[in-house]
Amino acid sequence: MAVVKPDVNLSELFDRARRASRGLARAERNATLLAIADELIAHSQEILSANTLDVEAERNKGTAASLLDRLTLNVKRLADIAQAVRLIAALPDPLQRIQDGWQLDNGLRIKKMTVPFGVIGMIYESRPNVTVDAASLSLKAGSAAILRGSANALNSNRVLVRVMRQALTKAGLPADVIQLIDSPERRLVTELLEARGKVDLVIPRGGASLINHVVQNAKVPVIETGVGNCHVFVDSSAKLKHAQEIILNAKVQRPGVCNSAETLLVHQDVAETFLPDALAALSEQGVELFACERSRQFYPQAAVASEADWATEYLDFKLAVRVVNDLDEAIDHINQYGSQHSEAIVTESLENARRFQDEVDAAAVYVNASTRFTDGFVFGFGAEIGISTQKLHARGPMGLAEMVTHKYLIDGQGQIR
Repeated sequence: MAVVKPDVNLSELFDRARRASRGLARAERNATLLAIADELIAHSQEILSANTLDVEAERNKGTAASLLDRLTLNVKRLADIAQAVRLIAALPDPLQRIQDGWQLDNGLRIKKMTVPFGVIGMIYESRPNVTVDAASLSLKAGSAAILRGSANALNSNRVLVRVMRQALTKAGLPADVIQLIDSPERRLVTELLEARGKVDLVIPRGGASLINHVVQNAKVPVIETGVGNCHVFVDSSAKLKHAQEIILNAKVQRPGVCNSAETLLVHQDVAETFLPDALAALSEQGVELFACERSRQFYPQAAVASEADWATEYLDFKLAVRVVNDLDEAIDHINQYGSQHSEAIVTESLENARRFQDEVDAAAVYVNASTRFTDGFVFGFGAEIGISTQKLHARGPMGLAEMVTHKYLIDGQGQIR
């Protein structure tokens, strides 16, 4: 594995990645991905032992349970990671696909074809599955991957990257197709972000502070992903049993991920009927509630919500609750405080459902379903590199289709202009 010491210039790593990326579009990438999946399983005990070191270190620091969950690997999760790699291998090749073609009056023939980015940098927090997902998707898309995970997952990432590099070598590809920035030094992140001309694209995946830092400091093109201040709105016509099931799933199933709900909005006409039971059920699951004064009339045990709560991505067993007058107020609240990630309405009104989907500004807008479904794997993409909350190039769960760019191929017979 390429180990980067604090005194080593990352430029050498970038150059190796560039050289390794050449010819990847023509290489046997699917067989290599299958080899990676097999190697991960073969080295599962080594990977899990390294992960245990990371988890125990964070537990000793008092890290919240929801964040420990993001970091933790087990036999099933590692098997799922390997299976995701196999599914990526089975996906159609995203490269050298003709997206369009036409002929000009002067006889020039023009084709628009998908091609690799070249070198993709990934900056992310905690979740070691991202190490494998990012490397595998980049490889399938014909690009070299430079990975910079967080310090709290460094033991896990070291072993995962070493195992994947072994698989690359066994498959006859350059090991430098996948490289880890093996250091917690923050200046190396800055150097990666400034490597314009050496790195073609950077994708950050993590909390607001990480993403804001990348977006504000990068000179390399960036696809912004993933802060998830997500809402569930219970409309006046909602089936309240469904609404309770949806908010419990959206908040409790895995609160430390970006597609979990952070705010519950409830129409005033159903607040008295819905809130006491729903908030009691959430509380029984360990959810700490921060509610507006109107909501606290029906569940006074909740803490008083502050203005900051409406804009907070808790990533924890915490939920903000607000009663709104109508659909317009719900949409206004979401568009003011949301992060353009995933939003849901529970309603039996087709008109309100369509208005909500039309007017809420988010990458994924649900009717009568949990926000937890916003996931590239669930959407059928095989795996995802992240969930884009921007509007250029990619939006929503990003799979292989968003991991390539394109070039124009022009064939002539001596034409001049």
